[in-house]
Amino acid sequence: MAPLFQPERGVFAFRQVMNKSIFAREGYPFIAYAVGLTTLLSVAAWRLCSNVLFIPASLAFLLTLFVLYFFRNPERITPTDSSAVIAPADGTVIVVEEVPETPLGAPALKISIFMSVFSVHVNRVPFDGKVIDTFHHQGKFFDARDGRASCENERNGIVLEIAGGARIAFVQIAGLVARRIISYPLVGDLLIRGERYGLIRFGSRVDVYLPPGVKPLVKLGDSTVAGETVLARIV
Repeated sequence: MAPLFQPERGVFAFRQVMNKSIFAREGYPFIAYAVGLTTLLSVAAWRLCSNVLFIPASLAFLLTLFVLYFFRNPERITPTDSSAVIAPADGTVIVVEEVPETPLGAPALKISIFMSVFSVHVNRVPFDGKVIDTFHHQGKFFDARDGRASCENERNGIVLEIAGGARIAFVQIAGLVARRIISYPLVGDLLIRGERYGLIRFGSRVDVYLPPGVKPLVKLGDSTVAGETVLARIV
């Protein structure tokens, strides 16, 4: 399924969409379908006194719980340190290295975070800045932990110009299961560290590219919390 792009949405619109409800707004249709199916099967099993229908009704109930869990949208407390680069995703750090080819057009420090289907999938802005470029590439759906995912998978990226004129980039990458990338910011938008900006369904990764010379504060295997974990500092 192709990613959702809504070019008419600007900075104010996407901030309204990424609301503070306990569930991500993008999950409402899935929640409604799951609840509706559970209700239908449960009522049918009760009215017909059918043990056969009780099994799919139970499975539908478990599915509903999973969907609610997947689209949870917890509040986060972002560090006040203005030099801190914040994790854009919940998950596990799978790459920390200097790479020569990047969306910035120059070598950069790359930090990649893998999100399993059990991670919170709401993505957050890693640093304050102005959106100067966005891009989307159709692609394949390798496992998000595969080294080829960064350059061959379906992906959507944002390039920010930060204070002092430096640039950073962060890229949402679809994985083996994830087939829908949602990203709301447009060129010219001013983004704030820690605010919600998009979401990926269901299991994927986010790559962050920072200026050369920035020292990472995370290592392979570390767990990250979107909006809270400090990946590095830009001074």
